[in-house]
Amino acid sequence: MTSIGEALVTQLAERGVETVFGIPGVHTVELYRGLAASGIRHVTPRHEQGAGFMADGYARVSGKPGVAFVITGPGLTNTLTPMAQARADSVPMLVVSGVNRVASLGKGLGHLHELPDQQGMVSTVALVSEQVRKAGELTSALTKVFEPFHSGRPGPTHIEIPLDVAGVEYFEPAGQTVPKERGVASAEMIAQAVQVLETAKAPVILAGGGSVSAADLVRVLAERLEAPVVQTVNARGIMHGHALGVPASPSLKAVRDLIEGADVVLAVGTELGPTDYDMYGTGSMAKMNRLIRIDCCEQQLTRHVAEIALLGDAGTVLQSLIQDIRRKNPPVGAGADRAAQTRVAAFEELGVEYRSQVQILDAMRDAAPGAVMVGDSTQPIYAGNLYYDHDRAGGWFNAATGYGALGYGIPAAIGAAIAAPGTRVICIVGDGGAQFSLPEIMTAVDEQLPITFVIWNNHGYREIATSMQDVGVTVVGCDPTPPDFGATALSFGIPHQHCSTNPQAVADAVAAFADLPGPSMIEIEAPVFRPS
Repeated sequence: MTSIGEALVTQLAERGVETVFGIPGVHTVELYRGLAASGIRHVTPRHEQGAGFMADGYARVSGKPGVAFVITGPGLTNTLTPMAQARADSVPMLVVSGVNRVASLGKGLGHLHELPDQQGMVSTVALVSEQVRKAGELTSALTKVFEPFHSGRPGPTHIEIPLDVAGVEYFEPAGQTVPKERGVASAEMIAQAVQVLETAKAPVILAGGGSVSAADLVRVLAERLEAPVVQTVNARGIMHGHALGVPASPSLKAVRDLIEGADVVLAVGTELGPTDYDMYGTGSMAKMNRLIRIDCCEQQLTRHVAEIALLGDAGTVLQSLIQDIRRKNPPVGAGADRAAQTRVAAFEELGVEYRSQVQILDAMRDAAPGAVMVGDSTQPIYAGNLYYDHDRAGGWFNAATGYGALGYGIPAAIGAAIAAPGTRVICIVGDGGAQFSLPEIMTAVDEQLPITFVIWNNHGYREIATSMQDVGVTVVGCDPTPPDFGATALSFGIPHQHCSTNPQAVADAVAAFADLPGPSMIEIEAPVFRPS
């Protein structure tokens, strides 16, 4: 007999799932029955929130859905924060959970892990949530939860199996649901966009996270149009070192001026959200003349008025545009000049402290070429999100934008390292944020992952303290005592090194651990904030 739990694992493998992140519990035992023989790798975090963030980091680097197995009730509620982060950043994630016995659901009988409406709760975050009550419903439910990964803007989905259903015998249903495919912009719409782009004198391209998989095509189109490419946080790395690249936030005045000076703006795979385009909370973003949008989500295309809205994944639409655009009107070098001027002005706009932190990021990148850099909400990450040119497309991401969840960096770095075996991963977290998920480092130890955990230790929540002080609020609660990170690293059995904020010292520390097969820790002693 094959149970529903076993069939679930088999069908996940058939859909290309290679890794799941989860903590087994008595409420998911039946989901684990076939896992050992399935060929799917199981990675054990120390908290279900860690499982979700690991799945997020895995998905961003692999391009495949990250999958988490969690128990009923608290296991699922612990995963809601990662699901919300994944929804904000359009990250494909599948959460598989148990749920209490069918007859008990919604009764309030006081069963272990009981929620009034577990599926209703998770549906507020998940794009799709399916409950399997009968053997014949499993395949259809899986089709529905996988559909958003290839038919629209991706995000988190959820499937739950009641305790008294997971062990029931599985049978194959007679008919199968045909999955939907992404819509594609019409030839007429493509032709309209081509005409506008061909006649542009000073175009600008806005590249978001949805453009990463089409990085080569973005560069080709930019060169053909002589268009500077402004990269949001999740698109950094697609134009590394390129004369047309502007690796700076569209919230900066210099970048806004560039955008407003364009006669045509092409936005590729970006939701034009305020955490990228209005980071300073001004209530507005740069005016965009003759806006053309490319996005895989029909609903997203209706959220900002555009002259032309092109539905489809970035690669398909960009390829269509490139094959039809025959000439470029701007003088050769004009776009590069505009990009260079913007880069200089944007970097100057950062101020002395943030510029010094960007120099530290540059030093890390140069000491570990091609590394994936994953971050939490901490000062060097804030600085980098404003201005930083990474050398790997999709290799710079963090939780300081979108949903903005602390505790993200360490587990997401673990997921990233599993997705790209042998690739150096650098995880940048503050001493405060690190304490949200510090135990997850032991998962990196268990899996022997080449991650360098960089702790920016300024002994508190400096960014919050500064914000309180700036508006005349007495600083309270911003100085939690950090642990002895050296002793913590020793307890984890990983090497640890102190260093100053000098970029060369940081580069030397990163280089010293570059060839280690397992995890390591660097602690940067940053200036301690003292409220005035």
